[in-house]
Amino acid sequence: MVIKELKAIQKQHGFIPRDELTALSERSQVPVYELHGVATFYPHFRLEPPPDSEIKVCCDLSCHLQGASKVMEAFEKGAAEAGLESCKIERTSCLGCCDRPVAVSINDRIVSQMTTRKAPGMIRRLGQGKRAPNQRLPETGRDYGINPYESDSDFSVLRSVVEGGRPEEAIERLEESELKGMGGAGFPAGMKWGLVRNAKGRTKYVICNADESEPGTFKDRLVLQTFPDLMIEGMAIAAYCTGAKRGTIFIRHEYYREGKLLQAALNRARRMKSIGSKIFGSSFSFQLDIFESPGGYICGEETALLEALEGKRAEPRNKPPFPGTHGLHGKPTLINNVETFALVPAILQKGPDWYKSCGMNGASGTKFMSLSGDVNLPGVYEVPMGIPAGEFIEEYGGGVVKNKSLKAFSPGGASSGILPASLADIPLDFKPLAEAGSMFGTGAVVAIAEGRCMVDLALNLTRFFSVESCGKCVPCRVGSEKLVDILTHLSHGEGSEDDLPLIEELSEAMVDSSICGLGQAAPNPIGSVIRHFRNEVIEHVTKKICREKVCKIN
Repeated sequence: MVIKELKAIQKQHGFIPRDELTALSERSQVPVYELHGVATFYPHFRLEPPPDSEIKVCCDLSCHLQGASKVMEAFEKGAAEAGLESCKIERTSCLGCCDRPVAVSINDRIVSQMTTRKAPGMIRRLGQGKRAPNQRLPETGRDYGINPYESDSDFSVLRSVVEGGRPEEAIERLEESELKGMGGAGFPAGMKWGLVRNAKGRTKYVICNADESEPGTFKDRLVLQTFPDLMIEGMAIAAYCTGAKRGTIFIRHEYYREGKLLQAALNRARRMKSIGSKIFGSSFSFQLDIFESPGGYICGEETALLEALEGKRAEPRNKPPFPGTHGLHGKPTLINNVETFALVPAILQKGPDWYKSCGMNGASGTKFMSLSGDVNLPGVYEVPMGIPAGEFIEEYGGGVVKNKSLKAFSPGGASSGILPASLADIPLDFKPLAEAGSMFGTGAVVAIAEGRCMVDLALNLTRFFSVESCGKCVPCRVGSEKLVDILTHLSHGEGSEDDLPLIEELSEAMVDSSICGLGQAAPNPIGSVIRHFRNEVIEHVTKKICREKVCKIN
């Protein structure tokens, strides 16, 4: 409960005073140095009083493409002209609004679609002592294949599983459906459930990872807005099948509005007796709560998430052992993401064959895909797994902006690197993308139009990983910083021919020796750019030019 205690202290004081930290140490019998280590690890904790106003501008890929740096400059200029010397303006990592760039956090309230024209007005508002305006969540429909109900869930699928008393049968149906984890790794869901069910131990846990924080990834946000009840039902089914009695939804700090919708859905489920003690009058009980992350992309790594839930710094664990046998508090733990759990009721009701028939090009299932960047209609779309990237961008995204040609695309978020438009026919699925040297990830496509500099984009993505590294292992911490330094020099026309082999050497070391996927994926952006846009990189090195006139080369 350490993190919840720290949150309560900060809510009361606006920050965490030293004497409160000492008092918490005495109450919890946790040494002050450990509490200090936790408080300084997470970006949403403060040990000093906050400034009068604080503006954080998302500068990651999708917002970067839409001029985040110019928006930041507009805020800085506006604050200077208004005499708001105490207004703190800085960069921040992805805020989960990639479909509505540029996103900014103003005194911890997120405002999307910010522009250079709107920034001065926002500064004036802050100068008058007013808060940033509340923004409505995007409108969402309910006509999705993922929804087996005509309206809100009545938890009838959970009822049928519990009353049927055959958890093994439900797991077998998931295995037959070929449902994979939609959090990025793509591990077969039914197999994971079976491993936890067969793990020894009376105490088991089910955890939903709702901490999507990677640039370009925001599809779980739509599921939380539209189908929180399906996710809860999927978790309850998982608990029944694996023998778990407790569960936690780990949601990212920036999804505070989605968190309110989720809490309302959880309250509704409790009133319907589908969560809690003796569900539907059976002997099965499942207690479920919500844990709001104190921030940090690394919390999305499953073992780092477990460390956070245990009140520690979110530093990934060495594996093995794996969470399926040694998870939360050392007990068997099932961890899936929002979309994976939300798909379970439909698969169990409509059948494995229905789910498999939803895919195309040899893939199974339906998929929620994030689409952002240089497209006319960014958003989240439910599409057949295996749809070609180009078709997805054209048919769902309305094509590239301003009738430009597609130059490149990121198929699965920052971790997947960047592929050229010549590969736009590739199916968006785990195996084809892996064979192409990329990855499907969570299903987050970022379209990149002609005129974009690949070195600039590689630097932007690599900087994200460097900023978000937990720092636990040297290969990731030092390697990512070094990659940023090299790419910064390249973008300023200060690179040398020795840089490319050094990048390759660094990348190999990071992939081979980093503890978790963050360090292993950090080299992917520049690695993919060198592989597919080598001439453009060479021009920065040898000719000292940026063909797109984006980089600041003298």
